[in-house]
Amino acid sequence: MKAADRYHKWVEWSDEDGVYLGRCPDLMTGIHGDDPVKLYADLCEIVDEVIDQIEREGRRLPEPRTRPMQEVG
Repeated sequence: MKAADRYHKWVEWSDEDGVYLGRCPDLMTGIHGDDPVKLYADLCEIVDEVIDQIEREGRRLPEPRTRPMQEVG
């Protein structure tokens, strides 16, 4: 299993912003775009890059805390 597979990622529509939002709150704030499929692919790529950067710096990855169907605050 890849390290990125441990972290919950999702894309949702934002009426307020008028765009799709891609989220992975255990690692990053998020990204936005107009195409949900492309946005999810971009999100996965960015999560991989964030993990690579953390590992290159010799830091520990944060424990995954966000789970599907869990309210994010």
